[in-house]
Amino acid sequence: MIELRVNGAARKFDGDGEMPLLWYLRDLLELTGTKYGCGLGLCGACTVHLNGAAVRSCQTTMKAAAGKTITTIEGLAHHPVQAAWERGNVPQCGYCQSGQIMQAVALLKERPKPTDKDIDDAMQGNICRCGTYQRIRAAIKVAAGVKA
Repeated sequence: MIELRVNGAARKFDGDGEMPLLWYLRDLLELTGTKYGCGLGLCGACTVHLNGAAVRSCQTTMKAAAGKTITTIEGLAHHPVQAAWERGNVPQCGYCQSGQIMQAVALLKERPKPTDKDIDDAMQGNICRCGTYQRIRAAIKVAAGVKA
């Protein structure tokens, strides 16, 4: 039996420990804000927090999540990054945005006042097909209170 916490709630899973966390979140818990993108951990659409660190849930097994705390986009609840995203009208199609936001929140936890290089380095693994990278960077700066 695998025990973990998801968005503050205790959960149990008695299935295959090799199942990706992504499928547990989407299919079993119906937390569909976390998206399936490439399935290889390269695009960032499936980014969630595992004990506060940004991870690719398509590459994180249930066994690796055992005993850990998982936060999805649904668990953020009015984070300043989300407000900055809305104010900056960041999303275009929106598909990658939950992963982008989760990565940005993890960045600001580690570096509350990031430089452009910090932002670029942290966000480089999150792909946006619509190319909203400038708006993403601006929103991160707004959330951090850094001059854009």
